[in-house]
Amino acid sequence: MTLTTTSFGMRTTAAEILDGVDLSGRRMIVTGGASGIGVETVRALAGAGAQVTIATRNPAAAEALIKEFPGTRAVALDLADLDSVRSFCDAWSGPVHGLIANAGVMMLPTRQVSAQGWEMQLATNYLGHFALAVGLQEALQAAEQSRVVVVSSGAQLRAGFDFDDPQFERRAYDPFVAYAQSKTADVLLAVGISRRWAEHGVTANACAPGFIHTNLARHLDDATMQAIGAMDADGNLVTPDYYKTPAQGAATTVLLAASPLLDGVTGRYFEDNQESEVVDGGPEVMAGVAKWSVDPAAADRLWEYALPVVR
Repeated sequence: MTLTTTSFGMRTTAAEILDGVDLSGRRMIVTGGASGIGVETVRALAGAGAQVTIATRNPAAAEALIKEFPGTRAVALDLADLDSVRSFCDAWSGPVHGLIANAGVMMLPTRQVSAQGWEMQLATNYLGHFALAVGLQEALQAAEQSRVVVVSSGAQLRAGFDFDDPQFERRAYDPFVAYAQSKTADVLLAVGISRRWAEHGVTANACAPGFIHTNLARHLDDATMQAIGAMDADGNLVTPDYYKTPAQGAATTVLLAASPLLDGVTGRYFEDNQESEVVDGGPEVMAGVAKWSVDPAAADRLWEYALPVVR
């Protein structure tokens, strides 16, 4: 399989991805669009003319964005609450040209569970987005050519999906392993959608935004932040060379959501605006997408595991 490549790089911004692209008439949903790289995703899409719905737990946090782009709106959505997801989907009318599954939580220090008994990182990062995509399936298909973008992470290289104990009911809870598993599940979500809906005009891809200073890292302790070079000994944030700005971090998301370069591409994983090679996952691997993250059999198994929960 030939990998999809572009002329864009690690330092390209989301706005630069869409330079000259007209998204007028296209309706996009961005979960978590009121903070972090979600804000820059919304800015780039709305700046190119798209009508963007910001799906967020706190719509008031999007007020500044709505003032900046009057065509945008904010709607309440709590991905960890399937009733909230159903309400969002029930209230939606018309086509969806782009669903950007951007919201997430990372490394909750203690095991928490959703109302459905799912470990909270898996519930928020994967199950809520799965329910949202399934609930909006008809709207995505009505657009004829629509795209789903699932924001994953390089953490998917560290752990496959544990079908024997996905909710950490028997094994000891590990914040990072739980996060990594949820991000593997995110890639499998894109693969699963691609396998089922491509014939109906819906493509789906996943991506890793890279390292960015955002509120996503709020649960990381100082020792971890210092170990990765993102904090000095006095507790001040510093920016290593390998970190991106939020606008750069949103670039690959926007590439997958709206660039003509990705027309017809589906079921793939991208980082730094390039499609990634499939590699063996493990503790020393720094780039690529793990075989377990794009395994069609695992994608199908995860789909069948989650579907009864969201219906």
